[in-house]
Amino acid sequence: MNHNQQQKPRVAKPHWLKRSLPEVPTYESVRALLKKSRLQTVCQEAKCPNIWECFSRRTSTFLIMGPRCTRNCHFCALAHGPIGPPDLGEPARVAEAAQSMRLSYVVITSVTRDDLPDGGASLFAGTIKEIRKRIPDVLVEVLIPDFQGNTDALQTVVEAHPDVLNHNLETVPRLYPSARPEAVYSRSLDLLKRAKQYDPTIPTKSGLILGLGEFPEEIDKTLWDLLEAGCNILTLGQYLQPTREHLQVERFIRPEEFEKWGEIALKMGFSEVASGPFVRSSYHAKELYQAFRLAYHFRSGRLKAIRHS
Repeated sequence: MNHNQQQKPRVAKPHWLKRSLPEVPTYESVRALLKKSRLQTVCQEAKCPNIWECFSRRTSTFLIMGPRCTRNCHFCALAHGPIGPPDLGEPARVAEAAQSMRLSYVVITSVTRDDLPDGGASLFAGTIKEIRKRIPDVLVEVLIPDFQGNTDALQTVVEAHPDVLNHNLETVPRLYPSARPEAVYSRSLDLLKRAKQYDPTIPTKSGLILGLGEFPEEIDKTLWDLLEAGCNILTLGQYLQPTREHLQVERFIRPEEFEKWGEIALKMGFSEVASGPFVRSSYHAKELYQAFRLAYHFRSGRLKAIRHS
């Protein structure tokens, strides 16, 4: 279905969404390494606007279980359609690539694999294990699908002890039928809530893309829903239409409005927030996690001081 048949004419990107390209040689070396390792990244497959910056900083988000998704979200650039069995050698190759890139913080995500009994949870766990075997003291963040509500699958990932567990709501509940018709808003909230119940020590993270036609009161309600589910870290970014076949941008949110939402979210109770036009769920993930841990230790120390005063 061509969603633009129901949409207004495309609006040109505003000036704040235009950026210069960073140093090319580092970008090319990372791209070549990933190609040689037969690995995908969400940076490439999802047409992320930050790919030049992240590759030039020798960072990327590894996309496991292939480049094709069993779902067809109308905002997402990932390919969908027939999928073969997962590559059981992939976890080791991800670990080797992370070691070659000298990463101390690794982000792993995947396409949604509704065709697999556990949704690929065991592949997430195996990849975490392989990375930790090769890189001492590494930090690992996972951005997981909803596993169709399979609680055993979620527990498999949690028991692998990622340092951050991320699952994106993506948008407000009213827009799920048009933006992600195969997902369920309440199921995603339940996943975040259960993850915190399974291991309260693992910070949970979620994100929204804005500009799909959501109203301010809907954003506000969704943020409260996330807090109620125990979510610690929040990302808010601008939706960008990947192709003419995807949902069109309803509105470009100005940087100052993103800043305002970031301030609101922090006052609501999120521990850390990244909010801006170019923010994506794994953008500057290491820095966001470090800020969370610093704030956590500060709060813990302060509570101990109060208890002993």
